[in-house]
Amino acid sequence: MQSLVDDRPVLAGPETDFERIERAIAYLRLRQKMQPSLAQLAEHIGLSESHTQRLFTRWAGISPKRFLQYLTVEYAKQAMRDTGDLLGLALDAGLSGPGRLHDLFVGMEAVSPGEFRRAARGVAIRYGIGETPFGPARVAMTARGICHLSFILPDVDHSLWLQQQRKALPGADLVEDNAQAAAVLGRVFGRDPGRARGGLSLWLSGTNFQIQVWRALLQVPSGGLLSYRQLATLVGRPRAARAVGTAMACNPVAFLIPCHRVLRESGDIGIYHWGSERKAAMCAWEAAAGGPGVLRDPSADR
Repeated sequence: MQSLVDDRPVLAGPETDFERIERAIAYLRLRQKMQPSLAQLAEHIGLSESHTQRLFTRWAGISPKRFLQYLTVEYAKQAMRDTGDLLGLALDAGLSGPGRLHDLFVGMEAVSPGEFRRAARGVAIRYGIGETPFGPARVAMTARGICHLSFILPDVDHSLWLQQQRKALPGADLVEDNAQAAAVLGRVFGRDPGRARGGLSLWLSGTNFQIQVWRALLQVPSGGLLSYRQLATLVGRPRAARAVGTAMACNPVAFLIPCHRVLRESGDIGIYHWGSERKAAMCAWEAAAGGPGVLRDPSADR
């Protein structure tokens, strides 16, 4: 086995911070019960202990040991209970969400697919790729709002996305604008959501049920977690957990419509279109930022 020299990684090729974090999360999740040490984690991702500690602190604001607590099933179950109670209290009070915590930052205009197709004729859709805390992402936006956000997966041809958009919206004017994309992504993933996301709008198309599910997801505050059953109850269809999952899979705007905050009843992360490790990273990253202020601090249990 090679050794570390000058605190540099010994990987075969260049790796971004998130790619290292992603591998670290996979390692920590697989070995949760064994509580791996910082030294073991550092060896796995090919960095020194000090570099690993700095990487996590820079990325998540907390140490790997603390981060591991947010990946546990026990924490997820408690977070789902707390978020469910929060939303239940808000609904009992006649509110559309917990003080409209998320709606304050993100507004959504939604129409049927046919209406969207007609309205997009002649409309400039600016798109581009930029960096996020969870790897590179593609965003597309119009004057009416963001209409697409997705993460870039390895070995996926970018031209396929353009072909799909041109086929779906033949009358739209697709304009590449990576500078604007980077600026928008900077606002979307800002650590201060009130300031960074203020004024963001979404312009989406979907069926009535899909739109209902997406609106419900906007009520789940950053750091909050729900089960599929809880989300189905939130949309007034408590037995439609499977249908809710299907509607989530059609979500055209990753992260902003926070499908990643919905877990299995067991507290397991479950599947995610953009990868389960990315989903785990998002949930723990938001929890580390403090969430809505109602979820328990896992360190309180130590």
